Amino acid sequence: MSRTIKVLLAEDQSMVREALAALLGLEDDIEVVAQVARGDEVLAAVREHAVDVALLDIEMPGCTGIEAAAAVRRELPSVKLVVLTTFGRPGYLRSAMEAGADAFLVKDAPAAQLAQAVRKVLAGDRVIDPTLAAAALADGANPLTDREREVLRAAADGSTNAELAATLHLSQGTVRNYLSTAIQKLAVRNRAEAVRIAREKGWL
Repeated sequence: MSRTIKVLLAEDQSMVREALAALLGLEDDIEVVAQVARGDEVLAAVREHAVDVALLDIEMPGCTGIEAAAAVRRELPSVKLVVLTTFGRPGYLRSAMEAGADAFLVKDAPAAQLAQAVRKVLAGDRVIDPTLAAAALADGANPLTDREREVLRAAADGSTNAELAATLHLSQGTVRNYLSTAIQKLAVRNRAEAVRIAREKGWL
């Protein structure tokens, strides 16, 4: 008899987390041994419960699932990482792979596909949603630098250049330059469009 695969679920929406846990609990060879609602709780929980596979939502408080994946990969490289997202954004896929994820699936995938992905990554395979993989290749790499992304993220709430400069501890001229460069790279007319496009592609 094969051993039970110990799984961690990291998802901030309790209904979604409990539904995923219930679905995986129906599998004879999978046991959900830990559940967390914050990205910054993932590493400690993985360590405490000797987890085989961590299922990580992307958007969580504390830190993102991609950041949590990178932390687990650095400290516990034998743990397999499956990133789940509501948003099928190519940029998220690329970021997840760069962080060391073994699988990337959208949440509306069939439950059987998720259980199969858990088994496959434990066997050493990589599992990627094929539609997202094709889109990520078509989109290419994120053209924005870390600083440009930081300024665009901060600008998403409509802050003025002066407010952004104060928040980010930069000069107004530097903020203006970062925004201008990001707008040019994304081939849009203004910062609002730049934020929208960057979010849609998963580049923020």
